[in-house]
Amino acid sequence: MDREQLADFLKSRRAGVSPADAGLDGGTRRRTPGLRREEVARLAGISVDYYARLEQARGPRPSRQVLGALSRALRLHDDERTYLFHLAGEQPGPPAGPSPHVSPGIRHLLDRLDDTPAFVIDAKYELLAWNPMAVALMGDPAVVMPESRNMIWNLFTGPAPADPAADTFADECVADLRAASVRYPADEGIRSLIARLRAASPDFTRRWDEHQVCVRRSTSKRFDHPVHGELVFTCEVLDIADAGQKVIFYTAEAGSHTAWVLCSLRRQPAHAV
Repeated sequence: MDREQLADFLKSRRAGVSPADAGLDGGTRRRTPGLRREEVARLAGISVDYYARLEQARGPRPSRQVLGALSRALRLHDDERTYLFHLAGEQPGPPAGPSPHVSPGIRHLLDRLDDTPAFVIDAKYELLAWNPMAVALMGDPAVVMPESRNMIWNLFTGPAPADPAADTFADECVADLRAASVRYPADEGIRSLIARLRAASPDFTRRWDEHQVCVRRSTSKRFDHPVHGELVFTCEVLDIADAGQKVIFYTAEAGSHTAWVLCSLRRQPAHAV
């Protein structure tokens, strides 16, 4: 265990996390850049004294559970998490699970895409954030209960999609979910989703038992709009590996009917989330 470097690393990572990033109220009077020691301790579920001693290079060797909790509290990406474990003389296990928090930078990107439907999903296809163009195209997810915003659940338990490519899309989603289940073996949300789907959908169970594995990448997508008819998109995927998230963009060929529809939808008022 390298106590000095561990202390320096914890202090530097703490200074780089804003209260808003950690879901905390920053208030108006803050002398400390980033998080306070007591805030990190509270987020990690450890005592303030124990955390303070780690930053002072005089604490005991932290357990793997504490290192994992500190990784989550300080919002470390995978490489930083691995480095933290090595500083403490431990071998890192798999990441605990995909993050439910969308970073301010990704939210800013969504806001700037005023001509492209875009949204963020996590590794189990939970819809986390979306922009006004996505609302204009597909409806407002904010009116749906959060537990009903899982795209794979809706795909296999909702009405059968009219898209002729839906069968291929379903295969890709199931294979992607299987890859996520291996990457995050301890994530209760992924395990629960798989169990619920196996109980509710024989179609999902059949595909799951085929043991196909892949990571979803760019593909085409057909969408039956209630006003504008069939729309054809290129579905681009931006992988945010350290958070276990993907940003999905729907783009259209220049001069196409779909591109014209996007231009008309752009003028409709909506709100990003």
